[in-house]
Formats: sequence, C-alpha cells, structure tokens
Amino acid sequence: MKIVSAEFVTSAVNPGGYPPGNLPEVAFVGRSNVGKSSLINKLVNRRGLARTSKTPGRTQLINFFTINDTFLLVDLPGYGFARVPGEVKDTWGKMIEGYLKNREPLKGVVLLLDCRHTPTAQDIQMYQWLVHYGISAVVVATKIDKLSNNQWAKQQSVIKKTLPLAPEHRLIPFSAETGRGKEDVLAVLQEWVHSKEA
Repeated sequence: MKIVSAEFVTSAVNPGGYPPGNLPEVAFVGRSNVGKSSLINKLVNRRGLARTSKTPGRTQLINFFTINDTFLLVDLPGYGFARVPGEVKDTWGKMIEGYLKNREPLKGVVLLLDCRHTPTAQDIQMYQWLVHYGISAVVVATKIDKLSNNQWAKQQSVIKKTLPLAPEHRLIPFSAETGRGKEDVLAVLQEWVHSKEA
C-alpha cells in the first residue's frame, strides 16, 4: 500500500461526533506515550498529522484521519497514564470501549506495545478484549531501535507469552526512527481495508 494523501477529519468524544460510516476504519490503541502518533505519522509520511507529545495522556479525544480517500485511521486515547485523574481515565475507557464495540466500519485494531517492557495488565486486558469480541488485530512493538537483536529475541518471547498472543495475530517490530516494520504494518492495513467485507 502506498499512502499518497492523509488529512485530519475530526475529533470526537462520542458516536454523535464520528464521521459518517461509509469508509472502512482501522484503529490504533495503546498505553500513553507508546508512540501511536509517531507510528501514524511514519505510515503517512507526514511529521505533524497526528500530534506527538513528550507528555503522556496528550491524546484525549478520538481522532479520525482520512487516507487516500479510501479509509480512515483512528487514533484512540492512550490508556494507563498514572497522573490522569480517575474520572478522566473512566471517561477514556468508556470512550475507547464504546468505539471498539459498536463501530460498524471498524476492520481491525493495531495494538501498540513498547518493545522494551513486559505488557502491563491493561495491555493484556485490551488484547483479551479484542480477542473476546473477535476484532481483527495486530500487535506492534514500538521503539525497536532501542534494543539489540538479542534483546528483541528475548522480549519477543516475553510479549508472546505474557499476552498470550494467539497464532493468528502477528507481532511486528516497529521503529519510527528507522522505518523498520512500516511496510509490514501497511500490508496488514491493506489486507483489512480491501477485504471482501470492506
């Protein structure tokens, strides 16, 4: 897949603000500061399409971007940031779950994990939730440039056992710095948005 156009569409907190559901959608979810915005920007070859921040918890809305006028990328709020007040966390949780559970055009979810760390209880819960609802998913391990090949070999095993990763779900190492894994992620997106169901 080659991305030639990418435009911000809208931000929303509930279904009333979502764009009309006439295009397939792919959602990105993960812990705060895991690199969702950096991944999206790398995929579309645009530095500032999705706003990046060193402050975890910056994305507080569901952001929709139209790609090639054929599908939408959906950036969901990051979860698991300790300094966010409890009521805000609850709101984010309901917002994310409401979108994933009820959004008709959703074709698949990219779950991001930091390759350097063991998946957290929230990562495991999110993955199990996707499996439970039968949502197509791929797991992307971000910041892979921070690990040596030997370190990644060990971490790969830890991630697969901790989730535990189902055989049908891929684990893709990714680096926003080097572009490693970009083509693999794009291939998954192409498969989802051009599937017979799309």
